[in-house]
Amino acid sequence: MELFGKDLAELAGDGRMLTWLGTLIPQMEEWLAARPHGNFSRWHALLEKIQELPRGELRPGARIEVGSAEDITPEQQKFLRSALKQVQPWRKGPYSLFGVDIDSEWQSDLKWDRLKDHIADLSGRNVLDVGCGNGYHMWRMKEAGAARICGIDPFCNYLFQFLMIRALVREISGIHLFPLVLEQLPPSLESFDTVFSMGVIYHQKSPVDHLERLRDLLRPGGQLVLETLVVTGDEHTVLTPQDRYACMTNVWFIPSPEAALRWLDRTGFREPRMISLEKTTSREQHRSPWGCAESLEDFLDPRDPGRTVEGHEAPQRAVFLAEKP
Repeated sequence: MELFGKDLAELAGDGRMLTWLGTLIPQMEEWLAARPHGNFSRWHALLEKIQELPRGELRPGARIEVGSAEDITPEQQKFLRSALKQVQPWRKGPYSLFGVDIDSEWQSDLKWDRLKDHIADLSGRNVLDVGCGNGYHMWRMKEAGAARICGIDPFCNYLFQFLMIRALVREISGIHLFPLVLEQLPPSLESFDTVFSMGVIYHQKSPVDHLERLRDLLRPGGQLVLETLVVTGDEHTVLTPQDRYACMTNVWFIPSPEAALRWLDRTGFREPRMISLEKTTSREQHRSPWGCAESLEDFLDPRDPGRTVEGHEAPQRAVFLAEKP
């Protein structure tokens, strides 16, 4: 349990997390025993070497920075760059780690800027980030004062990206990432003050089940932050792609904003509202030398950038807030 021992020990000190620990500990033991990725041993060895490097101060912001180039030797920086390259692709960011600048595919700060002034104050709150990727937004939640942030994402390279970053940060606690999907959390946990689901619901075969699970993880009065692709239309409009959407194969349902609001209302959330609606541009999503050879510009029709290569409406994304009664 070396990878998760610190995290599980911290959660054990939080009474609201004890119910989750009963299932989380055996899940992590099973995950580690399975060695769920062919590169697991190599990535783990790289993490151990990164843990031997100096630690730096965390400077959250649009670009999350840790330390500076002057804090380590050129040889250490060369190793760090190589290690970070080996866990690509880097979808979320940007980061600067001891002078190694990671130009991620998504400029995730733009999404954060759209919601940060509208959500409930995170100070002292227990937060869950579903589908957190490498944890970029979790660092922003920490900056905003959250007491504890738990992220879940099943992809092994995102876990190691997060662990490598955290290993470089001096004196950090209360921020955790576990390789899980939402369905693996206990039902009716009711342990979180805020739950984020960003860029996840359109990958679900049942968006209603997804929303109900998110609701049951919130304490009464807690807030859901839902971000999703949307299409133009009324409350009855939901796009169900025949095959792909913007070259993605695992897109099941993309609602109109009005349909998303109805989903939230029907699943028992209080006062659902949309706080942001933006077209996705290459400023936010672009090709990256950090492992993302294709991106938004490749997913749009070159003759009509208002459509995807499949002929669907080009991506636009909305952010919704709602509370649990």
